[in-house]
Amino acid sequence: MADQKVSLTKKDRLSVCWRSTFIQGSWNYERMQNGGWAFSLIPALKKLYKTKEERSAALKRHLEFFNTHPYVASPIIGVTLALEEDRANGAPIDDVMIQGVKVGMMGPLAGIGDPVFWFTVKPILGALAASLAMSGNILGPILYFVLWNLIRMGFMWYTQEFGYRAGAKITDDVSGTLLQDVTKGASILGMFVLGSLIQRWVSVKFTPVVSTVKLAKGAYIDWDTIGNGTKGIRSALEQQASGLSLGSSKVTTLQDNLDSLIPGLAALLLTLLCMWLLKKKVSPIVIILGLFVVGVGLHVLHVM
Repeated sequence: MADQKVSLTKKDRLSVCWRSTFIQGSWNYERMQNGGWAFSLIPALKKLYKTKEERSAALKRHLEFFNTHPYVASPIIGVTLALEEDRANGAPIDDVMIQGVKVGMMGPLAGIGDPVFWFTVKPILGALAASLAMSGNILGPILYFVLWNLIRMGFMWYTQEFGYRAGAKITDDVSGTLLQDVTKGASILGMFVLGSLIQRWVSVKFTPVVSTVKLAKGAYIDWDTIGNGTKGIRSALEQQASGLSLGSSKVTTLQDNLDSLIPGLAALLLTLLCMWLLKKKVSPIVIILGLFVVGVGLHVLHVM
């Protein structure tokens, strides 16, 4: 360890932030983002550790498995920088603690990146840029490129700095209770986001017909009287918009009844079942194959 206190400057942290934009550059099936993660930390590790052996050991511990949304990796990087800095200055921080921070935060935070960036920011910017481009304004694609990268880079830098400042507080608590609180909070937030997205990501539909009710005349579109061509199509659309049914019978399926009680109940129960199986140490591959076989079987039986 160095005799004199060493600290990371803003320039060092900016260099790490810039490198983290390539965190997916060496993605692999075995350890996923570990290569990009280690590449991002190289400027900091060179600054903190002076000997070849120390730098080699630091790189080795950061080549372990790592995978999360590429943008929300930034706060984890910030916390890791603070831990490595305090370790280089003699704090009692071992490899297990550093890896524990990464593992404890990468899973929960991964569920936040997709809804924030892919499902919110990108569609909004894309719609704005597309509206300009469709009117012949060249600012459309330029505005999209500039705004997207400003938001992306600004978020990555701010959250990395936030993690760096929070990491310094974590290392002051040698007992580890603050670290546990941070990882627990990240887990709760991640589970809340994932829970709200079950309805979007998980689709379960039961097809058995519960009832078929014959509708009274005037409650459905009379296709024999609406005419042909564009006028007929327009008339049909207007009648449907006014509330008329497309057919003469109203078919109610089991899924319709379930949705009238609690929408998304089947998807929620299926998700909870998978979580319970994972808790029982059932292999994810076995769960995936099981869902595939059961899904195909129920579809053949016309249940789903």
